[in-house]
Amino acid sequence: MRDASWSSTMEVSFALTGNGYVLLAADMSAVHSIIKVKTDVDKIKELSPHLLMSTSGEPGDTVQFAEYIERNLRLYHIRNIYPLQPPSAASWIRRELADSLRSRSPYSVNLLLGGYDTGTYTPHLYWIDYLGTLAEVPFAAHGYGSYFALSLLDRYHDPEATLEEGLAVLRRCVDEVSKRLVVDPGKYLVKVVDKDGIRVVEL
Repeated sequence: MRDASWSSTMEVSFALTGNGYVLLAADMSAVHSIIKVKTDVDKIKELSPHLLMSTSGEPGDTVQFAEYIERNLRLYHIRNIYPLQPPSAASWIRRELADSLRSRSPYSVNLLLGGYDTGTYTPHLYWIDYLGTLAEVPFAAHGYGSYFALSLLDRYHDPEATLEEGLAVLRRCVDEVSKRLVVDPGKYLVKVVDKDGIRVVEL
């Protein structure tokens, strides 16, 4: 149990908001104890055309919970024609985590939820942990990388930054983690969501 929890905290994910977009970055490594199993894992789930969710935690829980959330949000979209907007989706996801915490099989998953509200034309970013804590934030991080990245994000984050400037801030975070963390997570996957939808961008 101790090895598994240590492995999940070695995962690194960052997110920040900018002028009309949200950027999410997550490492692509799958780790079991001291072994790196894979280096091409996509930990950023596309929940709807304008909603992304980055997961970290116990490997089985992250996959199951992400797929459960994706299927239910897709079902809502089919039934109601319109998809859930980010604030509503965040509240529902938080409730699902809180309910699972009070069950016999709670999910051990930390989340970063980023989305673009097509009704108000504003980006939203939410920090959610395995206890069901929810906070809307301008930037966020999970894992051991957060110890090094949060101070950089606090110093360099600009809510009016262009996409290129936002990527530059993410590069600072990745470089700092690779220099200071004992085990470098390696490759990162970066996705952006804005008025045009979701796409992968090069870091």
